[in-house]
Amino acid sequence: MKSMPSSAVPPGFEICRIADGCFAEYVGPLYVREGEPARFGFLAQPRHGNVHEAVHGGMLMTLADQVLGLTVMQAVGLETPVVTVSLHCDFVSAARPGDWIEGEATITRMTRSLIFVRGSLGCGRSVVLSAAGVWKKVSHPPRRQAGIRERES
Repeated sequence: MKSMPSSAVPPGFEICRIADGCFAEYVGPLYVREGEPARFGFLAQPRHGNVHEAVHGGMLMTLADQVLGLTVMQAVGLETPVVTVSLHCDFVSAARPGDWIEGEATITRMTRSLIFVRGSLGCGRSVVLSAAGVWKKVSHPPRRQAGIRERES
């Protein structure tokens, strides 16, 4: 399947280079526009579609996990390992391959070991998905596998 042109990425967004494992390479790329709050973007491609020619719900949930999780990582410091404890998603409307989907998240509460966050994904003026989740700081980083590195492209 052919990929969408990079010219469809809005100005100010750059490929997100926060190291988050190899999985993101299969579903991305994910883009970021720094600021308060940071905004994350994703250009949906045909490979992200379902049988109804909409972006697959699993892809939207993956994107929500990325947006909320990277927001948590930025809040606690990139050197502090965190893992997703729970993620609740509500599908609000559809997005289609070719759509630019943006997301942002806000930390709502932090304890010594837990971070509560909520956010949303949108396409144009429409909310596509709303999400809330809990992340946990872990005392020992998860075991790194060979090949996990900072994103290069």
